[in-house]
Amino acid sequence: MTEKDLLPLEEEIQPTEAFLRQIDIHELLPQQEPFIMVGTLIHFDQVRTVTETIITKDNLFVEEGKMSASGLIENIAQTCAARIGYVNKYILKKGIQIGFIGAIRNMEVIELPQVGDLIMTTVDVQEEVFGMTLAYATVTCGGKTLVNTEIKIAVKEG
Repeated sequence: MTEKDLLPLEEEIQPTEAFLRQIDIHELLPQQEPFIMVGTLIHFDQVRTVTETIITKDNLFVEEGKMSASGLIENIAQTCAARIGYVNKYILKKGIQIGFIGAIRNMEVIELPQVGDLIMTTVDVQEEVFGMTLAYATVTCGGKTLVNTEIKIAVKEG
């Protein structure tokens, strides 16, 4: 292990939005089509991860022209997975890890996005310990908050 391997995440160079946008999201996620619920990683730092996603009519979670609350939970979970995938691939130089939703708490669904909407999902890490990540997530569309919740993600080691 080198000195660079021991540097905390905050010492890593902040990736630009242009760099993040060129990453194929499939490289960061354990999920495969048709179960990909995020489009593009647009922000990453030690605390915050942001993805953009266009709601399409062929999405598995679209019902009557709107993405369901279940689909939004999966979108939030996959934004967390994109964060973990980015850390693993670009910082730790290791493979994709599988994560599981441990808990959803205090979820408030204000409005469901419609087909054609561009949603932005922001996940702010509150705490990470023993392979568990506790985060606060918000989904917005056009600057309007659609959903906010707390999410706990467990990552399978190995």
